[in-house]
Amino acid sequence: MNSSTIMDNDIENDDSSMKPVGRRSVLCYGMGHMLNDITAACWFTYLLLFLTDIGLSSRGAASVMLSGQVADGFATIFIGELIDRFGHFKIWHGAGSVLVAVSFSSVFGGCMPCRILSTSTLTVETISYCVFAAIFNVGWAATQVAHMSMVNCITLNSTSRVVLTSCRNAFTMVANLSLYTIALIVFGVSKANTHADLENQYRWIAYSSIFIGCCFVGVFLLGTEEPRLKMGVRGNSHARISWAYWFKKILYYQVAIVYMLTRLVLNVSQAYLAFYVINDLRMADSAKALVPAIIYISSFIVSIILQEMAWTGQRLKAYYSAGGILWVFCGAGILILPGSVSSSMYVISIFIGIANALMMVTGISMQNVLIGEDLNGCAFVCGSLSFLDKMSCGLALYVLQSYQF
Repeated sequence: MNSSTIMDNDIENDDSSMKPVGRRSVLCYGMGHMLNDITAACWFTYLLLFLTDIGLSSRGAASVMLSGQVADGFATIFIGELIDRFGHFKIWHGAGSVLVAVSFSSVFGGCMPCRILSTSTLTVETISYCVFAAIFNVGWAATQVAHMSMVNCITLNSTSRVVLTSCRNAFTMVANLSLYTIALIVFGVSKANTHADLENQYRWIAYSSIFIGCCFVGVFLLGTEEPRLKMGVRGNSHARISWAYWFKKILYYQVAIVYMLTRLVLNVSQAYLAFYVINDLRMADSAKALVPAIIYISSFIVSIILQEMAWTGQRLKAYYSAGGILWVFCGAGILILPGSVSSSMYVISIFIGIANALMMVTGISMQNVLIGEDLNGCAFVCGSLSFLDKMSCGLALYVLQSYQF
């Protein structure tokens, strides 16, 4: 094959990589994070509530959450490096999903070592939950980094990258809505009169979430092709990009701050929303599911709308800023909301959902702008930014849970 033929093939590959991604491919890709999303929604919404309800101390519950976040943070770095070296996004995704399903059922399924050792001391329970929380988050990290970094290797088209991210975020909303629908049914049908009843409630929620998430993961694995675009658009960039390359970019630090703060706001607010509506506003138990459901319905609608837009860097910044400002007003509204008008929380939830979608879609899309055509370091970028997210969220939740509740 002569050099002119090779050049023609490179040009053809470049053209195809710049074409918009088809709707079917976008849809199948968007489903790939459903298991992670539905388990994460359960994790951040109900884990602290579940652990304290079954008798763990606030410090013990905080330790469980922190152990998971720390394991997740370090796992994202190493897994991102391995994906950049060896590729195989779908293998990492599938292996992580299996680990998530098994370990998540062990966390909400009760203390397994307690049954094996025939003891139920708080120390054994805390250690058990910490270990399974760490395993769960390692699997979660493998799936997340593989799925997020795939966007950049599926296409070089900037608008298609935002569309893929927006579709992923839309299915995040579907996952959360599915969880809160399940929770609303479980909390409405069964009453927790005993300790065993309480554990059964959360067990049903966890097992149902795993089943739904695994179904969507199956569609993703069958309907999405393994990305082969592991070289630059000029066909001469097979070598893995070193970490130092990213650390020399000012944009890397800017995007890192934006992504970390976005995830910090979303995850911490989600973790304490159930506490807030029950303990502070004195709302009914159904509000533990209904308020978050309203948030994610709003987010889902906005995510769908964002898929239909053409995107530029300036537009990403503008919409992110709008989402951030809206969240500030929502936070102020929550602070001054008196318990006597707790129904206003449903209205505030609508605007929180809008702000969440604006910030999440544009915040993740800024990663894709940072990566651009440097595809052989995309997994490291996703992993390192996720490391900051996990560590900051873990520390924030540990401090809040240990010293405030």
